[in-house]
Formats: sequence, structure tokens, C-alpha cells
Amino acid sequence: MKDNEHIKIIGTNVILIPYKEKHVKRYHEWMKSEELRYFTGSEVLTLEEEFEMQKRWHQDQDKCTFIILEKSIFSATANEIEAMIGDTNLFFNQSDEFNSAEVEIMIANVACRGKKRGWEAMILMLLYGIEKLNITKYMAKIKFNNEKSLNMFEKLKFYKVEKSHIFQEYTFEKVVDQQWKDWLHSNVKDTIIYETYDG
Repeated sequence: MKDNEHIKIIGTNVILIPYKEKHVKRYHEWMKSEELRYFTGSEVLTLEEEFEMQKRWHQDQDKCTFIILEKSIFSATANEIEAMIGDTNLFFNQSDEFNSAEVEIMIANVACRGKKRGWEAMILMLLYGIEKLNITKYMAKIKFNNEKSLNMFEKLKFYKVEKSHIFQEYTFEKVVDQQWKDWLHSNVKDTIIYETYDG
């Protein structure tokens, strides 16, 4: 969506930036991984198709995506491509009474897994959705065998509402309230900075 095309979100260890054309080649390399495609429910795309997908993500108002940067790498190199470690997305559901969105996260860089980068990036995205996009309910779909994501969303206070044997996934939900919003802020120590992104 265009709402976030000039927004940079800076946390303690990660930075979220809009998904731009210059990021597509690195993203395409990530998605050659069968494991990542399985856990994200993604199909194999050519590089040309990936560029087209990026354009659609930028235009469509029902989708929001940020690339996750490792802050230490970006601070040292000022190179977004070298600092890319994953992405996080929102898909808006406009067919219910809530302003609801499905949320996704992927840490593609294996070296950055297990360091709570996904945890921090997810909280930054959830708070951005609440504070800037007025989201009142979140949903997440997690594969049965994706134990790290299952544990993370349970720790984020999401609750299981559905189990699909066809898709081998659980559906989690979380309705936004002030107490949860305050709890999210406490987990990132209120070190969120919104800046203008002009990259």
C-alpha cells in the first residue's frame, strides 16, 4: 500500500522499511528456499513475476509490507540490501465488522534467527497497524510444524480459533485493546521511532 511508502520504523535491533524495487532481487533469492515457501504459503515465481508482485504490493490498499533490516549491519554499512533479513506483512480483511488484518512474518536470514529479531519486528508491525492504520483485530495462520512461530504468537497473546487439516495450519486471533497495546509497548521499551523514508 502507498500509506507506508515513506515510513521507516526504527526499533532497538531492527528497522522496518517499505518494500521497494531495489529489494526484489534479494527477496527473490530468499524465496528459492522450499522451506520458506512452505511456511509462508508462497509459490515459485520468476524474477520478472517477483517484480510484478512488488508493484502490486505497492499499489494495493489491502496489503502492507515492510522489509526487516538488521540494525547493526545497516548502521555499519548503510546498505539496505546487505542488511535485509526478512519481511513482515498485513493483509486487510474488509468483509467483517472489524478493521482486521492477517499478519505474517518471515526471518529469511538463518544467521538472524533465534535472536528475537522476529519478535521485535512483529511487535513494531502490530503497533504500526494499531496506531497508524486503526486495526482493531489481528489474525495469523501458522503451519502445525512451525513451532517457533506457534510459540511466538502464543507469547504475543494470540489465541487459537481454528484448525485446518487441509492446509495443515492453525488460525490465531487477537482483538486489540488498550491493555494489550500497552503490553506491546512494554516489550519494545517504547523505543519506536517513526521517520520519513526516502530511499
